[in-house]
Parts: sequence; structure tokens; C-alpha cells
Amino acid sequence: MEQKICIHPDFKLNGHSYNKERISELAIMLIRDGEAHEKDLGDLILQWFDDNDYITLTTSGTTGKPKEIKLKKQAMEASALATGEFFKLHPKDKALLCLPARYIAGKMMFIRAVLLGLELDFVSPTKEPLKNTDKVYDFVAMVPLQVHHSITQIEQCKTLIVGGAKLNDQTKKILSGMMIDVYETYGMTETITHIAAKKINEKYFTVLPHANISQDERGCLIIEAPLVSDYLIVTNDIIEMPNDIQFEWIGRIDNVINSGGIKLIPEVIEQKLSEYIPYRFYVIGKKDAELGQKLVLVIEHEPYTLLPEVFDSLEKYEKPKETVFVSKFKETPTGKVLRKETIVT
Repeated sequence: MEQKICIHPDFKLNGHSYNKERISELAIMLIRDGEAHEKDLGDLILQWFDDNDYITLTTSGTTGKPKEIKLKKQAMEASALATGEFFKLHPKDKALLCLPARYIAGKMMFIRAVLLGLELDFVSPTKEPLKNTDKVYDFVAMVPLQVHHSITQIEQCKTLIVGGAKLNDQTKKILSGMMIDVYETYGMTETITHIAAKKINEKYFTVLPHANISQDERGCLIIEAPLVSDYLIVTNDIIEMPNDIQFEWIGRIDNVINSGGIKLIPEVIEQKLSEYIPYRFYVIGKKDAELGQKLVLVIEHEPYTLLPEVFDSLEKYEKPKETVFVSKFKETPTGKVLRKETIVT
């Protein structure tokens, strides 16, 4: 089935306007001569403008092995338009693509620009994407690591969306004092990036106009978004819903620790500890003869002594039985921490 893809007349890539023929020539050049991130963009361009009604991509492998899937272009268009509506994007707005075009978040930033007429700058997806520019952008997407390393320049972004992992409390406090709109987003490859977003000082995610949500018997999120998915998406994310269009993300059910018959949600404990531990960390269950699983705190840093008051905000059963220091967390290619692979549990 032939897919008719149009380029918005206001679309620009690194300052240049393109028609279908010219951008296809650029793609071939990027694939032939470019660095890895440029080859990925070239591949995306050729796929987006070919005659297929889908593109092929690989998932990031956060919750399992990376897998190759096909996403319908019509669904990706619907996602792009929903994002444009939610964040009030307009033609000629300036946007920055600083995420890998190999994965869904980077792909969608390019597709939004093409469809909405954004002026898109494409840079290497490093941890400091704003390092060599003083340009101000209307719309930028980053992962938390990039936000952390760009904090002195982050006000060059008028609206910033952050996905892939949660921002830590220290970074949130800094951002809250700045003249910038920062949103945490919720989504996955199967939902074609985010289906919900919230400002960093808000408790609840608000669902974008193209999606509906509910809960299953486990208390986990179910997503219905017919414009981007042909089937209900049943997640392993534990949520609380105050109404039909908002939810609070509590944690992942597959991370829940059963310690002596007490069920502990790591993300709840981590939220309490985040104010007192200035480094990356998480808690996880480790096999234990007496408890079944014992709670272990894993910190990405050289060993140091934690003050007792670090744990004062925790309930009795939430206090870690052991602390492990790791020089470097294992991660997916998109920077998400692989909890179980980092230490032997």
C-alpha cells in the first residue's frame, strides 16, 4: 500500500528547507558518509518517505530483550499531531533533535517537525547537547542524563519534555526555579512515545487527547489509543487514578519485592530516599534464606558511610538490609538502568 507523506512547507532541518527529493538525497549522503547517529537519521528519512505504510524499529530493551517491531505511519502521524496539540506547537517553532534517531523518541521528534512545520536542529545525542550553541528552542526532548549535564544552559529550552526515566529531586528543584516549562512524559515504543505528560511539580500525569486509560485487577495501567495501537496495551505499571484522564505512577509490578510476606514497591522507597542520596541509586530484592527477599540499596558511587538520618523517612520494613556500591550501572542503549543486571540478586 502506497503511503503519501507530505512535508510541511515551513519544515527546516539544520536551517535548510527540503522537498521529498532533496531530503532523500540528504539521507543517502548521511548513510554513506555520516557518523552512527547520522546514519540512523538517514535510515529513518528513507523509511518515512518510502511507499510502505509502516516503519521498522528496534525497542530499547528496558523490560526485556530488544525486539524489532513495525509501526504504522498513520499511527505515528496521529501521535505527532496529538503532541502538537497538547504542547501548542506552531509552524516555524524551533526544535532540537538530540536523541538517537534509532529509537522511537528520536524518530518522533523528526516526524513531528516534518508534519508540523518545525525548524529542527539535529545534533549528536551526547550528554551535553546544548554545549556548542546559545540558540533558544521552543521545544526539546531529552533524557534525565542530558538534563543534568545541560542544567546551566537549560533555559535555552522554552518547553522541555523528559522521558526514559524519572528526574531526581535535586534536578527538579533547580528546574522549578527557572523560566522554563518542564514536563515528564509517560509512554513506550508500543504507544509511539508519550500518551501522557505532567509538569515536574505536578502529582498526576494528564492523558493526551488521543488516549484513554483504565486499570486492571492488579491496579496496573491499561491504555486504549486506537489511533496509534490496534489493541489494548496492558502495562505492568502500578498507578492510582483520581479521575478518567489523570494518573499517578507508583511503580512497576515486576519490581515489587516480597520481604518476609511484606510487599514493598521500590519506587516508593526510592522517592523517600531521593532527597538524601545525591547519586544515582535504586533498591532491589536479593535472595535471602529467612526473608525470601531482602531489601538492598544499590548506589552508583565509591563506597561511603551513609548517615542514619538518611533512612528516617522510611517505615520499619522499608529500611534496606544491605547497601551495595557500584562504580557504573548497567544501562540500555537509551540510558535506562538495568536493575537486575547491575548486581547479582
